[in-house]
Amino acid sequence: MALGRLLHGDPQHDTDGVAIGHGRGYELFTNLAFGGRRDQVFTRLAELSGARPGDRVLDLGCGTGYLTQRMAAAVFPGGSALGIDPSATVVAHARHLADGVPGCTFERGIAEQLDAPDGSFDVVVSSLMIHHLPAPVRPQALAEMFRACRPGGRLMVADFRPPKSRIGRHLIGAATGPAMENNPVDQLEGLIRDAGFTTTTVGDLQPWIRYVTASRPTGHTA
Repeated sequence: MALGRLLHGDPQHDTDGVAIGHGRGYELFTNLAFGGRRDQVFTRLAELSGARPGDRVLDLGCGTGYLTQRMAAAVFPGGSALGIDPSATVVAHARHLADGVPGCTFERGIAEQLDAPDGSFDVVVSSLMIHHLPAPVRPQALAEMFRACRPGGRLMVADFRPPKSRIGRHLIGAATGPAMENNPVDQLEGLIRDAGFTTTTVGDLQPWIRYVTASRPTGHTA
């Protein structure tokens, strides 16, 4: 279906996941879906990440860069926020939207095979990305997040939380497809712990977000 393809994109040649291919349409739909709360929700996610001025931030599966921009604001002055996404088209759109935002940059890349040195970021974040990956790839992506995060660094992962009611889930599935209708968001905390992180908080933000914050233990090497 057209909306499901808009939200979940097309297969990529170098990853088992998919990537958003229509940045403008994705922006329009997402703004509508959050019912005017998108800025409030993503600003809160940036706060929950624990990012501070001067920090180096990595945003995986950044899409059009909405969270990346808010992370750049959180680490200003002196910090940087790098958004990574598998879609070259969406990366170009994110660069356009963030033109003039200090410390905010974007590159093409895939979550499960990062081109980043070990421990090179103070904060790693991801929003509405995990459900784009096939289940077997998710642990690999989180392992890469762990590797890229410095010891003592912080993690914030947010993903789509389906409605609790069967009717609500059915409506989501009819509109967008099974990836969002059946998203096993309750498994997110366990996947993050299995990657080596120590989880600190788990919560929900209305209308659609489940988030987990965590830290990389200082005594654990990649």
